[in-house]
Amino acid sequence: MGNERHHTPRLLLRGGLVIDTAPHPVVHPHTDVLVEEGRIAAVGPGLPLDASDTGLEVIDARSMVVLPGFVDAHRHLWQGVLRSAAVDASLDGYFSRVLGELAGRFTPADVHTGNLLGALDCLDSGITTVQDFSHVQYSPEHTAAAVEALEEAGIRAVFGYGYPVFDESARQPDWVRKARTAHFPSRDARVTMALAPVGPSFTPPEAVREDWRLARELGLPVAVHVSAGPVAMRPITALREQGLLTAGTLYVHGNSLPDSELRLIAESGGAVAITPAIEASMRFGAPMAGRLRRAGITTGLGADAVTSAPGDMFSQMRAALMSSHFDGDGDGDGANGGCALKAADVLRMATAEGAAALGLGEEVGSLGVGKRADLVLLRADALNLAPVAHDPVGAVVTAAHPGNVDTVLVDGRAVKRDGRLLYGNLGGVLAEAHRATERLGASSP
Repeated sequence: MGNERHHTPRLLLRGGLVIDTAPHPVVHPHTDVLVEEGRIAAVGPGLPLDASDTGLEVIDARSMVVLPGFVDAHRHLWQGVLRSAAVDASLDGYFSRVLGELAGRFTPADVHTGNLLGALDCLDSGITTVQDFSHVQYSPEHTAAAVEALEEAGIRAVFGYGYPVFDESARQPDWVRKARTAHFPSRDARVTMALAPVGPSFTPPEAVREDWRLARELGLPVAVHVSAGPVAMRPITALREQGLLTAGTLYVHGNSLPDSELRLIAESGGAVAITPAIEASMRFGAPMAGRLRRAGITTGLGADAVTSAPGDMFSQMRAALMSSHFDGDGDGDGANGGCALKAADVLRMATAEGAAALGLGEEVGSLGVGKRADLVLLRADALNLAPVAHDPVGAVVTAAHPGNVDTVLVDGRAVKRDGRLLYGNLGGVLAEAHRATERLGASSP
C-alpha cells in the first residue's frame, strides 16, 4: 500500500527541452537524457537508440521541459496535516498556535501522516529532495514514524532531528544517538540525517555547545534557524567565539542579521536557506535573496510551513524573484542594498544551489553525467506555459505551476507518471489526514 514506483534499469527521455542548472542554467532544445541504474548516463541530442534493446524504456519528451528535480532546503513536513491552519497568523501567533498548542498533541501516528502527506505533496509538485526540519521529536517513536514516512514516500530527504521548542523534557541527546544508529546506518542512503538544534539565537551558550558537540560526535551536519536575538543578537559571531563556526552548516532565514554576520557565513563555508513566502507573510524582515547573492553565499529555497504559505517550489521561486526587486531605501538598487535577481538565479537556487546547501551538490541538483536521476518533466504544451520557446527558464520560474508536472523521477524511478502520483494508497493517506485534523483540533478556533 506504499509507493508503487515504476523502475527499469535503463530509461531514455527522448527529445525534450532540457534545462540544466550547473554551473548556470542553460537550455538545450531537442535533447535526450539517458538514465542507467538510477543515474544520468548521458545527455545530448540524438542519443543512439537500439530498437532491439528490450531493456530500454523510452519516454517521448518532445512536448516536455526536462529539468533537475527541485530541492526544498527548509520545510517542516510534520505540519502537512496542519495545512492553512495559520494563514493569517503573525510569527508570534504561529508559535503560540502551531508550536505551543498543536505540536504537543501529535502522536507518532500523526507525525507519520503529516510527514507522508507532506512528502507526497512535494513529489507531486516536482520537489524530489527536501530538508525536513522536524522539531517534533517528543519520543523515539515520533522519530521512527517520521523517518518511516520519508522512506515510504520515496522522496530524497535530509531528516533534521529537532527538539520541540516548548518542551525541555524532550531535549534528550541519547534519543538523537539512538536515531542515528537505528535509522541512519549508511550515509549513502536516500534519507540521511542532520541535527536541527534551536541554536544560538534562542538558547544559552551552554546548550549551543552541547548541541554542536553532539553533531560532531555523530558526524552530522547542522541546520539551524538564525535571527538577531532574542538571546544572541549576533548569533554567527557567537558561534565563531565558541569555535563552532564550521563549513557545511545550514542557516535558515537570517533576515534581521547585519551584513557583517552574512560575511562570516560566507567566509566559513556555510549556506543559507530562505523561505520568501513565509518570511514575507510573517514579517521576518527585508527580503534576503539579493543580500545573499551579493555576499556570495550558497542559497537554497524552502516552503517552510504549509500552515501559512504554499508548499510548491514554483510559488517560492516567484516570491524570491519578485521580492528581490523590493527597494527598501528608495534608490532603486534592489533589496536594501542587495541586488535584484534574474529568473536563472532563482531556478538555480531551487535546484543546484539548494542541493549544495544540503551537502548534496555532488549527487543531485543538476544534470551532470553520474548524478542521481532525480528529474522533473513539465508539460510545455499547457496553456499557461505555451509557447515556452521565448525564455524557457523564465517560463518555468514565472508561469509554471504544479499542474504542469507530468513525470517525476527519483533515482531513475517514476514516483509520478502522466500527471498521476504512483503512491498506492492516496485515499488512505488523505483519510488519515482528515482524522488527524479532527483529533488534533486543528481547525480554526
